[in-house]
Amino acid sequence: MTLHASRERWLIGLALLALYLIWGSTYLAMRFAIESFPPFLMAGLRFLVAGGGLYAYLRWRGTPAPTGRQWAACGAVGALLLLGGNGAVAYAEQTVASGIAALVVATVPLWTLLFAALWKKYPTRREVVGVVIGFAGIVVLNLDGNLRASPAGAVILLLASASWAFGSVWSWRLPLPGGMMTSAAQMLGGGFALMAVSFAFGERLEAVPSLKAAAALAYLVVFGSFVAFSAYLYLLHSVRPAVATSYAYVNPPIAVLLGVGLAGEHLSSQEMVGMGVILAGVVLVMAKRR
Repeated sequence: MTLHASRERWLIGLALLALYLIWGSTYLAMRFAIESFPPFLMAGLRFLVAGGGLYAYLRWRGTPAPTGRQWAACGAVGALLLLGGNGAVAYAEQTVASGIAALVVATVPLWTLLFAALWKKYPTRREVVGVVIGFAGIVVLNLDGNLRASPAGAVILLLASASWAFGSVWSWRLPLPGGMMTSAAQMLGGGFALMAVSFAFGERLEAVPSLKAAAALAYLVVFGSFVAFSAYLYLLHSVRPAVATSYAYVNPPIAVLLGVGLAGEHLSSQEMVGMGVILAGVVLVMAKRR
């Protein structure tokens, strides 16, 4: 093995580790952050700071600014991903444990498969079976525990997952700037949409944020938005798509373990069964893509 190949393997391993651990930990970080910050205000600050910093850096490096059409496309996708997706998850985590939220969001690949059919990319029989299994896991989760205690939270999480998936599929058809500029523009567009909803809901800081909440928000900006997303882009150009998107069924167990270990969350035996069923459906879909 050459030195270059060895270095490449190490970089891929580190990128996967970053994606698994960081994106798996962002659910708990959001829960800690909303202890002081209202959910939409927290998410808006996160993506405006991250997107603004990345945009300024790219422009300093000479990357062309998006055109008007590209800004409009990034704004629409950013609203679906970051307002309808991420912001809604933060809102739901006021009443739903972070680990359970991660389990519901694990259905994103299943929603993506369904929405792809709108553009005539129809699922195979095996993928349909995976979708059915995955949503059966959601039913199991709703029979007991967190989601049964918060039906509104369950609905919001499902809508958030669907919004993220639809935004991802729709983005295939839109004129995006490409590269890291797409990420920067989408974070800015989504950040402004989140701040608009925060203003409409009358959100405001009731007191000075706690050190834990401020640290959690900083973690989400630096690691959740900069480091993990950069690692994801690197993997998309270095490994098979099935490997790069394997976070979909690795993040939930990590989020559950962190929630139980660091936040005292409880996971019932029935919820463990639901987790297994959901992940089985996602793995079946991802295996077919591979």
